[in-house]
Amino acid sequence: MRRVYFGADNVITSLGFTTAENAEQVLKGRTGIALTTDERLCPGPLAFSGIKDDLLDEKVREFIGKSHCTSSFTRLEKIFILSILNALTGNPIDPANPRTIFIFSTTKGNIDLLEIYRRKFFEPDRVHLWRMAEVITQFFGSPNKPFIISNACISGSVAIMAASRLITSGRYDQAIVTGGDILSEFIVSGFQSFQALSPVACSPFDAHRTGLSLGEGCGTVILTADANIAVHHRAVEYLGGATTNDANHISGPSRDGEGLTLAISAAMKEAGVSSEEIDFISAHGTATPFNDEMESLALDRAGLSPVPVNSFKGYIGHTLGAAGIIETILSAFSIRNNILFKSAGYTKNGVSRPLNIITDNRYQPVRRVLKTASGFGGCNAAIVIGN
Repeated sequence: MRRVYFGADNVITSLGFTTAENAEQVLKGRTGIALTTDERLCPGPLAFSGIKDDLLDEKVREFIGKSHCTSSFTRLEKIFILSILNALTGNPIDPANPRTIFIFSTTKGNIDLLEIYRRKFFEPDRVHLWRMAEVITQFFGSPNKPFIISNACISGSVAIMAASRLITSGRYDQAIVTGGDILSEFIVSGFQSFQALSPVACSPFDAHRTGLSLGEGCGTVILTADANIAVHHRAVEYLGGATTNDANHISGPSRDGEGLTLAISAAMKEAGVSSEEIDFISAHGTATPFNDEMESLALDRAGLSPVPVNSFKGYIGHTLGAAGIIETILSAFSIRNNILFKSAGYTKNGVSRPLNIITDNRYQPVRRVLKTASGFGGCNAAIVIGN
């Protein structure tokens, strides 16, 4: 069976426009979540992690061209293109090769085009995910119809799984997997209606957590069957993955962690690893009471309570359809650099099962990482990567 390797990657969030910039800021313990007033998102102050428009336009002028700053691409499309361009820089992967497939993950796509003040600049069908993906792949000259994964907050993890299976099957030799979401009034008001948003930067698994923080972001990773294209000095492989659905509630996770437990067990079985061989867990960790509690139950049931675990959301917020990809890229960074990132905002256990939350950055061997994700509709995902 063909093996699947992680090639070049890119992360764009409030913390930076490259993977290295984001990792550096996380190592320094800096959060991109700030209390900001933006009447386009909500009438009052909102704590979120946003990509600044002036920095975005500066990067667009530098990498795409001045003429594209306002007219050709939507805000999200510009972020996607920048992220993909950065990941491709210095990489032999040809996006126009018929053996290269684009896979997109997003929960809402260009949904900000529903807002009246943006509507007049773009044709109406740009709000559809298929059209957004088509515009971006045409920019890169891809001859293939792109795949689009939109399955709530597990979209990014599922996109990586789908790409790995397409490569393993021999249908394609490489995949450009890219996930992104931005904030809009629609998204913010939806989470506000759940009373799920924290007034300050979120603190996953902490006893004093007050809800989640939303974040804007995009992550791109190139998966390939060619180990020689895995440009980093320590090649990271996709080892296994699985999804489940607990069908508990339209927006709430199961109360016993059964669905996520099953996903974790199936992913580890496919990867051929035991709980003792997992060195680090990048949890979904949204900082909502139900998610964190469910996740602690699932990790405990899977025999993973002693394993060091963190959540990246205290640094960059919940980036929705991008979260699975961004957090997997940062997990691959952990493997390549033998580092465990601390979980921002955590001081005291706030879930019923004891977890080994990482409270300080640590340098130690990291060979196998489990990434978990859960989302609305009862969906769960788990993937295992390693070297």
